[in-house]
Amino acid sequence: MNASATEQPILKADTKPPVALVIGSGFGGLAAAVRLCAKGWHVQVLEKLNEPGGRARVFHVDGHTFDAGPTIVTAPLLLEELWGLAGRQLADDVVLRLLDPFYRIRFEDGDHFDYSGDPERMRAEVLRIDPTAGPGYAAFLAEADLCLNLCFDTLSCQSFDSMGDLFKAVPTIVRVKGWRSLHAMVATHIKHPKLRQVLSLQSLLIGGNPFSVTCVYSLINALERRFGVHWTMGGTGVLVDGLVDLIQGMGGSLRTGAEVRRIDVTDGRACGVTLATGETIPADIVVCNADAAWTYKNLIEAKYRKVWTDAKIERGKYSMGLFVWYFGTNKRFDDVPHHMMLLCARYEALLKDIFKNHRLSKDFSLYLHRPTATDPAMAPQGCDTFYVLALVPNLQSGTDWASHAEPYRAAIAKALEATVLPNLSAHLTVSMMTTPQDFQDNLLSYKGAAFGLEPLMMQSTWFRPHNRSEDIKNLFMVGANTHPGAGIPGVLMSAKALDTVLPDAATFKRSM
Repeated sequence: MNASATEQPILKADTKPPVALVIGSGFGGLAAAVRLCAKGWHVQVLEKLNEPGGRARVFHVDGHTFDAGPTIVTAPLLLEELWGLAGRQLADDVVLRLLDPFYRIRFEDGDHFDYSGDPERMRAEVLRIDPTAGPGYAAFLAEADLCLNLCFDTLSCQSFDSMGDLFKAVPTIVRVKGWRSLHAMVATHIKHPKLRQVLSLQSLLIGGNPFSVTCVYSLINALERRFGVHWTMGGTGVLVDGLVDLIQGMGGSLRTGAEVRRIDVTDGRACGVTLATGETIPADIVVCNADAAWTYKNLIEAKYRKVWTDAKIERGKYSMGLFVWYFGTNKRFDDVPHHMMLLCARYEALLKDIFKNHRLSKDFSLYLHRPTATDPAMAPQGCDTFYVLALVPNLQSGTDWASHAEPYRAAIAKALEATVLPNLSAHLTVSMMTTPQDFQDNLLSYKGAAFGLEPLMMQSTWFRPHNRSEDIKNLFMVGANTHPGAGIPGVLMSAKALDTVLPDAATFKRSM
């Protein structure tokens, strides 16, 4: 069992707690730091940017608060568990608001599907689109629930440290027929193309093409139904600040503006880091929350890497990139819900262009985020805060985003103005963009892939970078590139899986 913040492991009087450095302050890194503090480690988190959060950092512009990345909070129990390790209550620091609907899915023809946590309303929405879909929808829900019960509740918090761990998971994968794609699983039960989109697009939230990723990710549907979709009042940055406060309250620290240039290795063991400034920081263990492909390729010398070689990293199949336009308006658009997906006429073909052809198409599907629908304080009074996200190919497309970004933004603005945000251009007050090039340059995402390795069957569980590095002793990995994958629940579960292979400070031997 982990020691709580008030019950730290007892160390000998003549020794100091061993030191753990955590590279990166995304949700995975912060969660890992909390767990390390609970195990009695002396923890320092190093963040390249000037504020914590990584992809979950926050922008403040002219009274607007923009969450840079993740906005959908599910499985609050994972957060409650972290607060509990610090001897505190999540509800004392964070207000989570259950959303209704969870999100709206708008089709090209103007029809929309309100996706909620109410079973009767969901069934009514399904039957409105296809009156014959009732039995198939029920069968899909049963399969999704099975995937949640067998995979999320057990496999997701398990570190796949050896082939033995993989073999133990095989019966579960066989039982859920995990070799099928998510879309193929949905299609066995659902015939209407609109409903197939509604029930399969969730894997895109974690960087996976529903036509390629394992059907295990149907558990996202079940996860949302079991725990709901929540908004953090004040923005996702409130969770980041809360986790930092936990770490500091448990004796750990956070250092921003500290870019790691190299993970130092001696005798095959991680022994600290060297910063971009040339400063070296010694440590007993290093936990890396940075992009795993970038880390192995750029922060660890090739001579130490027998598993994660440059060739293996290059062979990996990576998630899509993201184009994100953050904007504010001087009026409110009260017909727009908190979360909305706007789908174009193409579904499979567009995803094939993005994931397989690596081609930037003229059409796009969008995720529109309007936090002021729930939380008006995210904007000045009478105004709205938005971001709109388009799935785009990663940098393998060769797109010159320096020249393409503004025309692409203008095309998105035109599409929004013609559909759900009339006269948008007349009311714009704030505008800024993030492209796959920014993901590579600022967030050190390999190939500008927003979610790292795509969660394909052969890039999941044991086949993803392990929580305990296969190449370097005393180096550990956490976050979206480790098992189970991306998304707030995914990276929090990765920290929980990491916890199973992290030593307690009281039992750690510096010679191990």
